[in-house]
Amino acid sequence: MLPAYHLAYTTHGFLNEAKNNAVWVFHALTANSDPAEWWTGLVGDGKLFDPASWFIVCVNMPGSCYGSIGPLDNNPLTHTPWYHDFPFFTTRDMINAYRPLQDFLGIKKIHIGIGGSMGGQQLLEWAIAVPQLFDFIFPIATNARHSAWGIAFNASQRLAIETDPTWKQSNESAGATGMKTARGIALISYRSYETYEAGQAETENEKITGFKSESYQRYQGEKLAKRFNAFSYYFLSKGMDAHNLGRGRHGVEKALQQIQAKTLVIGIESDILFPLAEQQWLAKHIPGAAYTSIHSTYGHDGFLLEFEQIQDCISKFLLNNKTFIGTNERHQLTRIKTN
Repeated sequence: MLPAYHLAYTTHGFLNEAKNNAVWVFHALTANSDPAEWWTGLVGDGKLFDPASWFIVCVNMPGSCYGSIGPLDNNPLTHTPWYHDFPFFTTRDMINAYRPLQDFLGIKKIHIGIGGSMGGQQLLEWAIAVPQLFDFIFPIATNARHSAWGIAFNASQRLAIETDPTWKQSNESAGATGMKTARGIALISYRSYETYEAGQAETENEKITGFKSESYQRYQGEKLAKRFNAFSYYFLSKGMDAHNLGRGRHGVEKALQQIQAKTLVIGIESDILFPLAEQQWLAKHIPGAAYTSIHSTYGHDGFLLEFEQIQDCISKFLLNNKTFIGTNERHQLTRIKTN
């Protein structure tokens, strides 16, 4: 129980008179509420989700450090920061927290819901909890329940944070060094063999130390530590691990049967963290769902980088379903049809 909570959110564009142009974007683990910053190929002027046509909403998930209630905020009961005592939000708790925001924004129906990874997990939760809310959903590189493989990666990252001798301290920088190591572990699951070979392979035959891939791991850890904190990383990863659409719903299969939205599930061929079998399983059990995969050498991170392929998949699906489309999307569909 919480006496209160707050959410940070970003909107682009405006809800039209018919109120049929809402797009709700769900961000991944360490992103913020502005998809125009981290999904630049899909959201923004002239893009698939153009604010001139769509009312685009993205909310920062609880537990993050980008404005919504998080571990560094004050506990209203003690008037001191939560730190290690921050309440545990599952992905289901998160979407329940978003529902008052939906009402506040005047959204009765969400035309398109889209999200990858942990964002896709939240999208599926909401599409089950309120089946009539979405017209279309596009879960990308995600799953119905977090796998033992995925949990093992997250647990290993939390172990790295826990081994940091500063982790038990109550200050903003506690566990920062451990989080840098955790990020290195995460990157191995986010990328692929091909990604590292393409960008970090050595060309010198005589080198025996100072390898590019080692430097890259350190760089990525330092980069995250400048914008994130270990408390948020720790608690959000636990929220991801608890993701299970079947909890309290008589199993995952029965839960997925409740989805009414027209669904296109998108997988990434080189994704080792959320392998294609998980997206194929989703499509098999969501009524009337379609499935497609995209080619990428970037592994799981392909959902953040393969803009053109994702755009084409979504545009073709909407075209086939003769849905409402915005001005820029009409242009994209015309281009696809012509080609």
